[in-house]
Amino acid sequence: MERYIPLSLNAQTAYAETFDMVLARTTARSVADLNGSFAKKQVKGATYWYFQFRDIDGRVRQIYIGPDNERVQKLITDGRAAPVAAADRLARSALALGCAGILPKHFAIIRRLAEYGFFKAGGVLIGTHAFISMGNMLGMSWRDGARTQDVDFAQAGKSISIGLPADIEVDIHAALDSLEMGFIPIQSFSGNAGATYLNPKEPELRIDFLAPANRSGDGAFNFDQLNIALQPLKFMEFSLENTTQAALLSRDGAVLINLPSPLRYGLHKLLVYGERTVAFRTKSAKDLLQSAALLSYSAANQPAELKEGLKDLLGRGPGWRKRAEQGISALLKIEPALEEFLRPAPAGRGVARKSKRPRPGCATAPRR
Repeated sequence: MERYIPLSLNAQTAYAETFDMVLARTTARSVADLNGSFAKKQVKGATYWYFQFRDIDGRVRQIYIGPDNERVQKLITDGRAAPVAAADRLARSALALGCAGILPKHFAIIRRLAEYGFFKAGGVLIGTHAFISMGNMLGMSWRDGARTQDVDFAQAGKSISIGLPADIEVDIHAALDSLEMGFIPIQSFSGNAGATYLNPKEPELRIDFLAPANRSGDGAFNFDQLNIALQPLKFMEFSLENTTQAALLSRDGAVLINLPSPLRYGLHKLLVYGERTVAFRTKSAKDLLQSAALLSYSAANQPAELKEGLKDLLGRGPGWRKRAEQGISALLKIEPALEEFLRPAPAGRGVARKSKRPRPGCATAPRR
């Protein structure tokens, strides 16, 4: 089954122009009133750009600009700003030409967190909204797996190094309060605020804040730099490595976000499927559909990277391999064409070994 179709050239161009505009707009807002300089550093073999400045408390701070690529380099060289209205008009044009957008109420939440600095502080958009943005970024339209009422975010904290700054303090709880949409945090068993926000009048819409799990426990923990609680999730660190940037589109405008790598996110979904219980079968089905789309794209466009990503995932331990195998087995039932990429035949399979035994009736020379 075809999991995606290419967007038209006009749609891809409109998205690219929107991304350039929101990237320039976001950076201009960040550094307009600060004295500092651009700097870059290496994280796990990848290069990232930051704007570095000294805060009023004397501490050196860094604002994340983006991964080292032509767009970011041009932005740093030009130092150009872009008006807000222009980016929003471009977003509506991209949607009209076939790019995918999200619901206005979901966009309002994500944009407000962006305005409060969530993504500059290392925040990453995950879940179905990230999947939708990945399609636009890759120039594709997904056929399945793009509906949700959840808004999911992740933050690595200091548990792993992902190239995003984690030393900026922002108040995400205040950001959600400022929306006046009735969101309140669900209390945990300990009586503290949990990592999920709900509106009692609209319980189907929920906001979750996740983080990589660690050995200290599975319960939600307070993360002071964001003024919220984060819920640990096993294997999350895999999809938070090698993050990228994208423009999230809505009829109300566009906003710059951080995203997982589409390839790693597709592989991570296999782990999520293996970890879910039967009670979450509906979400498991969506995990498989999204993984099928992302990995089908990767197999067609970056097979070598898919091979390396799968090797990385399977090499992280028996628990990882067990859940990955469960996810792969389920995925191949709906997308058997991926078997050669997810279960490659061992080298030499199917080639008969030459026998060293003599044929009947043939004499052999004695060994010397």
